[in-house]
Amino acid sequence: MKRPIAISDSANFYVSAERIFDPTLKNVPVIVLSNNDGCAVARSDEAKALGIKMGQPLHLIRDKVEAHGVRVFSSNYTLYGDISRRVVEVYEDFTPNVEIYSIDECFLDFTGFPDRTAHARAMRAAVLRRIGVPVRVGIAPTKTLAKCANDIAKKNPIFAGVLDMMDDALTDWLLPMVPVGDLWGVGRQTEKKLHGLGIHTAAELRDMPLRQARSLGTVVLERTVLELQGEPCLSFDEVEPQRKGMAVTRSAGMPMTDFDTLFQALTAHATRAAEKLRQHGLVAGTLTVFFHTNRHRMDRPQYSGSRSTRMTPMSSDTFHLVEAARRCAQSAWPKDHTRPFGFTKAGIMLDDLLRFEDRPLTLFDAPKSKSQALMAALDEVNDRFGKKTVVLASEGMKRPWSLRSDHRSPRYTTRLSDLPVVR
Repeated sequence: MKRPIAISDSANFYVSAERIFDPTLKNVPVIVLSNNDGCAVARSDEAKALGIKMGQPLHLIRDKVEAHGVRVFSSNYTLYGDISRRVVEVYEDFTPNVEIYSIDECFLDFTGFPDRTAHARAMRAAVLRRIGVPVRVGIAPTKTLAKCANDIAKKNPIFAGVLDMMDDALTDWLLPMVPVGDLWGVGRQTEKKLHGLGIHTAAELRDMPLRQARSLGTVVLERTVLELQGEPCLSFDEVEPQRKGMAVTRSAGMPMTDFDTLFQALTAHATRAAEKLRQHGLVAGTLTVFFHTNRHRMDRPQYSGSRSTRMTPMSSDTFHLVEAARRCAQSAWPKDHTRPFGFTKAGIMLDDLLRFEDRPLTLFDAPKSKSQALMAALDEVNDRFGKKTVVLASEGMKRPWSLRSDHRSPRYTTRLSDLPVVR
């Protein structure tokens, strides 16, 4: 028996999240910008119809924005993350196994449901009613085919947002209509190579000899061919795999020209990284700090710094990570003090992650109970009263390095002061 795997994704997710609390955004062109209000990273269907491309810089489309009344928003990641969590909660009411793939996509196990299409439509209706976000669902025996079904359902209104491709006959009819470049896992370079061999559709790729697929695109393309043939190669992760590493990086709202300002940003990133470690019950063995100037401004002095250090003992303590970040940043700071470097991005990376209970103990681990209690209290205060209620002094108060977000909407669901008011 083939196992039915569904994938549900939210339509223009960032835009849909903005529309939940602002009815005036319905049926009008809307775009959401990237960090520092740079490029369009989400577009409503109305904005797409105006010819606004994904990744197009805002300064190149200002005339179009003004002429057509396009509503512009800065990225509101706090809101989007919380709306994503709420959507997943609805999914969990419809299937016991949910694998989160991205902020707006989840794989779902549809095993055991006699009428999968009806079940998927009921789930779509529940998400729209309870959250306000429209989603589309594709169902198939493999993840690649499920993504393909989802994409077809997205582009063809005749499927009403749900397409079940468990039937081989239906798959045989639809795959010749799918461009090979639209397939999950087929990049631009691979697409060019396939076109050179006369392979333009998903059906033609499915029929490609496996040995030829491996020689052309390594084992990745071979797996794609097998998945198109209905043989699962990408497992369904019922248990979230343990993280091997994590990173917290941000572009700065304005260039950071002195060490104190740079270290304020690194303190904020290290603090967030420590919070994420504790949320997952992990400790880190290696910390890396990096920062660099704007590589696209060749008229300015360029510099890139990076240093790593071992965490001994392994830790998720905010104070330990911030102190390690300071040592790395001081070591990587440019020695040439006569050149005015303006750093536009900085970040913290953590590697060698282990679960707290699996960490190797050292002679100095015994008196750590006070540290754990302090971190638990810090997390509890910030969870109860809002993020950044209590921060380290080295993070600063004015935070001139913060992301520019001139068009950000309120954080309706996570901050009391931003709750919508009905008048």
